[in-house]
Amino acid sequence: MEKTIELSSQCPLSPLFAMLSGPWTLHIVWVLSTFGSTRFGALKRQLEGISSKVLTDRLRMLEKQGLIYRDYNPTIPPEVTYGLTERGQDLHVLLDSLNALGQKWYGDPSHENLKAND
Repeated sequence: MEKTIELSSQCPLSPLFAMLSGPWTLHIVWVLSTFGSTRFGALKRQLEGISSKVLTDRLRMLEKQGLIYRDYNPTIPPEVTYGLTERGQDLHVLLDSLNALGQKWYGDPSHENLKAND
């Protein structure tokens, strides 16, 4: 008999998947995990193709979920820095595993037929 996994509202993976599956979310968390606390402009440059609106929306959502913090310094111009909270740092192992899988699938020239651009 085949075993199936149901992701009900009682499953702890459901809210986690819902939170992390949004556009750019994992990429933002990965950049902050890799480079540490980062100012908005530098973060936007690391995320080629993201609009300021989408980045702002994703950052607000991640802050609301307790995965990142926002440090605002009221200088001229204002300085806003984002970084991972302790809860956000819990994702580091997951991101390292995803990075290793990405390197295996797409970083190795012997896997040319698996390239995302094909």
